[in-house]
Amino acid sequence: MEVRVRYAPSPTGNQHIGGVRTALINYLFARSQGGKFLLRLEDTDRTRYSDEYVKNLYDTFKWLGFYWDEGPDVGGPSAPYIQSERFALYKEHAEKLVSMGQAYYCFCAEDRLAKLHADAQDEEAGEGGSYGYDRRCRNVDPAEASRRLAAGEKAVIRLKIPLDGTTKFRDALLGDIEWKNADVSPDPVLLKSDGFPTYHLANIVDDHLMHITHVMRAQEWISSTPMHVIMYRAFGWTPPEFCHLPMVLGQDGSKLSKRHGATSLNEFRKNGYLPEALINYVAHLGCSYEEGREIFTLKELEGLFRVEKLNKASAVFDYTKLEWYNGQYIRMKTDAELAALVMPFLAAAGLVAAGSDGAPAPGPAQAAVVLGAMPLVKERLKFLTDAAPMMRYLFEEPALPAPEEFIPKKLDAARAAELLAAAAALLPSCDLADVPACEAAFRAEAERLGAKFGDLMMPLRVAATGSRVSPPLFESIHLVGLEKCLARIERARKLLVP
Repeated sequence: MEVRVRYAPSPTGNQHIGGVRTALINYLFARSQGGKFLLRLEDTDRTRYSDEYVKNLYDTFKWLGFYWDEGPDVGGPSAPYIQSERFALYKEHAEKLVSMGQAYYCFCAEDRLAKLHADAQDEEAGEGGSYGYDRRCRNVDPAEASRRLAAGEKAVIRLKIPLDGTTKFRDALLGDIEWKNADVSPDPVLLKSDGFPTYHLANIVDDHLMHITHVMRAQEWISSTPMHVIMYRAFGWTPPEFCHLPMVLGQDGSKLSKRHGATSLNEFRKNGYLPEALINYVAHLGCSYEEGREIFTLKELEGLFRVEKLNKASAVFDYTKLEWYNGQYIRMKTDAELAALVMPFLAAAGLVAAGSDGAPAPGPAQAAVVLGAMPLVKERLKFLTDAAPMMRYLFEEPALPAPEEFIPKKLDAARAAELLAAAAALLPSCDLADVPACEAAFRAEAERLGAKFGDLMMPLRVAATGSRVSPPLFESIHLVGLEKCLARIERARKLLVP
């Protein structure tokens, strides 16, 4: 039997880390079993639906670099299954349940249902009761229901939940689970009076018609699973295998949310994370692969994933660990690859030219500087966003820091100005492409001046880059250009000795 799994998001918000984890685990499981990974847009909630969220979903898959295998037409990334295009199927199946005696038409008015809800809330506050439909229409004679429908009376279709007994199902991760039917939502709506299906009906019908063999989703859906199993049995269908994935928590033990940091994929992208880092880290949330190894390609994860390696306990999202992964993948990039990745962030900061659409459009000179800077900044970058502030001095004149920033410890402004003058005199004779030779020349000059090597270099670094902390200095001066650097030194010297 071919393994078939699906990721079924509702396009009512941007993709977040929990959804990405569900999608990735489904994808890895399918690949590990030689099966199929499907994408289905569960867009029946039209009040919160947005084309923007659909675009965000597609952009997320494109950025992460893995796709679904099958669609209703030609398949592939351009054709996921879309529930709003399948309403006739859901209506047909809801009516089939009615004809089988497993569901019924409910004619209760909205105001009556609202009063039931309000009364139950009062009861819950006072006596621990819970809201549920009172099944008033459950025993309406089918012939009477047909007459009322023919007369134009509006109705919904509700599923008949067994009044007693239990519903059992097996979870691949959590084992056998048994639920009292009395605790299942009483007779939930399957089809609304406007013909729109509820989530539960569309979900079950689609999973069956798409031959889904395994449903892998977050543990928050466990309470809905008994209802789904009851619906499968009402149709006479065999339920798929279930695997409810542990929750992703923040460091404080509560459900991961914005107050813990970035949670949406948009935020991670804007904050300069690499997709490889996110995939690798998310794949490890509550799952193990090879002991003693943390960096894997997506292809390797596909081959190594096993359900048995999933943990039952909730996973804690560690931003520090993700930052480590990001740094590792940044350093694995070639200089050309990294230059292309940081270029959009440099364009957004106004450091390199951009087109009318905001996309980077650097000229040859700017592109050469960016590429040349990669060996200088690669080891220092934690995020792609770090590149712009770290490289600003290469494209713009740095603001003059306060005079004390130029002055080494135990020296004064006059001595710092003297050291700057000596550096300016020495630089034109140095081959800036030969860093060891430059360093040797400056060490000799420091000894001649009776100064520490670091005391000679610090004022020069601040003058050239605007900061005491910068990428390697001689390489930076080479990229800035000797003439520009000499002008910066003179500007700094005049600040120290007007």
